[in-house]
Amino acid sequence: MHPFSALLAGAALALSFAAQAQEATIRKNLAERIPQLEKIDEVRTTPMPGLYEVRVGTDLFYSDAKGNYLIQGELIDTQARRNLTEDRIHQLTAVDFGALPIKDAIPIVRGNGKRKLAAFEDPNCGYCKRFERDLQGVDNVTVYLFLYPILSPDSAEKSRNIWCAKDRAAAWQDQMLRDKPAPAASCDTSALQRNLAFGRKYKITGTPTLIFANGARVPGAIGMAELEKRLAEPLAATPR
Repeated sequence: MHPFSALLAGAALALSFAAQAQEATIRKNLAERIPQLEKIDEVRTTPMPGLYEVRVGTDLFYSDAKGNYLIQGELIDTQARRNLTEDRIHQLTAVDFGALPIKDAIPIVRGNGKRKLAAFEDPNCGYCKRFERDLQGVDNVTVYLFLYPILSPDSAEKSRNIWCAKDRAAAWQDQMLRDKPAPAASCDTSALQRNLAFGRKYKITGTPTLIFANGARVPGAIGMAELEKRLAEPLAATPR
């Protein structure tokens, strides 16, 4: 090996050891000083010198190299005008459309159903009702409707009745388009609990939350024109 190449390799190895030592120090000190902090999944550098990202699940914190200080907040790149914390959370909570548990969803097919969309919605959500009205003008789409009762105890009851209805899709549309609640019913509603667990894992905190076949994720209702535009985006698009 050329002496200069050997020198570069040695320097890279030294940097690697130094990074591992810093990570170990941060993990050790934070675990000892903040025992209520859940298990740290990852420690990594940030673009800001001396500042480290500490990831606990999908929650982000920032620390100095020794774990003497811990910051909970957002890291903003003022030159690029980007919220680096938000970008990172979007990366961590990205949903692979093919991995969605569609067995726990209500499929609603319009036209040939060729285009795909997943929607997490609460039956008491006003924005969801507006979205459902706009959706009536969209053809050739399959909507995988995930009942996501997070707004009130009544949401859970309505979701149960819809899920247990003989025709779930019709019961959902009666509720959202005609304000006609489904009759009281009971059945196995473990799918609703799985939906809530899925939402917690991927930080779905509001309804509606839309997930498109290319992985794009949109929090909130969008109009028909925007919906058509997003349904037309290629599958190879970068998830946002």
